[in-house]
Amino acid sequence: MTDGQQTAALLKLVLAGGPAAPRRQLLDGLGSPAKAVAAGSRAWRAAGLNDAQIQVLGHPDEEALQRSLQWLALPRHHLLGWHEPDYPPLLRRIPSPPLALFVDGDPGLLWHPGIAVVGSRSPTAGGRDNAHAFARALAAAGIAVISGMAAGVDAAAHEAALSLPAGSTIAVLGCGPDLAYPSSHRGLRDRIAERGAVVSEHPPGTGALPTHFPSRNRIVAGLALGTLVVEAAERSGALITARQAAESGRDVFAVPGSIHNPLARGCHRLIREGAGLVESAQEVLAAVGPMAAELARALHHRLGGDETESGAVPEREEITEPEDPDYKKLWEALGHDPTPMDLLVDRTGLTAAELSSMLLVMELDGRVSVEHGRYTRKTRFLSSTASL
Repeated sequence: MTDGQQTAALLKLVLAGGPAAPRRQLLDGLGSPAKAVAAGSRAWRAAGLNDAQIQVLGHPDEEALQRSLQWLALPRHHLLGWHEPDYPPLLRRIPSPPLALFVDGDPGLLWHPGIAVVGSRSPTAGGRDNAHAFARALAAAGIAVISGMAAGVDAAAHEAALSLPAGSTIAVLGCGPDLAYPSSHRGLRDRIAERGAVVSEHPPGTGALPTHFPSRNRIVAGLALGTLVVEAAERSGALITARQAAESGRDVFAVPGSIHNPLARGCHRLIREGAGLVESAQEVLAAVGPMAAELARALHHRLGGDETESGAVPEREEITEPEDPDYKKLWEALGHDPTPMDLLVDRTGLTAAELSSMLLVMELDGRVSVEHGRYTRKTRFLSSTASL
């Protein structure tokens, strides 16, 4: 079965719509989209697909299928399915992970440590400034800024990450990956796709519907190590994102505000309910450290790294340079003085997303230490990196 046939079969599963869990079960049980589609209506019903899903899967919308295939044929367009090892590991852990993700941009960025920055669509000037300041500081520390590309706080967060040469950002849409919502954010959408990743669970051509946004929010929260709410009213989509983050076992942070500001009430409510009160990006970074290390271990395993049965890494006394050319280039660019991400980008010619993934592996191997977004060689390290 060719990759093209598997992609077409996965698209048919996506276009079937409805609850994702039965379709994930089909993939888990049969191992590939093509086998899942070929299994027939009896197997589909046994997996839990409802009548409407079975009808659409048996007679897919050919126009929608061809539109998606044409979109995927373009450069930097990707489809990540539940059955694939490159499916984002943090997203697998949420209560209702999507069957697949359409990605315009760098799919590797979905493995990158990120923080969701969300809030009001109509923030105060101070709220917009706070969103920009927090997001810029997170991006400067090598963290991907994740948001929903809405007006207000979302847009300010994306713009802050894009304002740095090495900043990374991910936009999760409530419409197809080829569209922008609001439409005035078309230019922002295109810049994010060029520098980061635009993500959607909806096929190309799908318009924005009110029901899409709460489900969009679960992906925003699910891709992130934690969610930061900058400004939000008591009834706000940002609070939905925060709740979904908490349900997925992620940290939730809130920026406090004036008691006279109605857009601070949602943040104050979150703080009363146990969210972390934060006044700086460094407080957010310190809190998500343990989960970032867990993500690094997942990446290390994905790249073929080995650990002992106990999970400890064997100690080694002498430093040897990595054999992989890109890792060697990065090793030579690092000094014994703390080096920021943007300088590493300049020295190596690699992208911030590529460097961040490599630095995670090197930090896990004990070669590199990181503090306040600056990277330093260690004089000793753990484990051989000859496999890098």
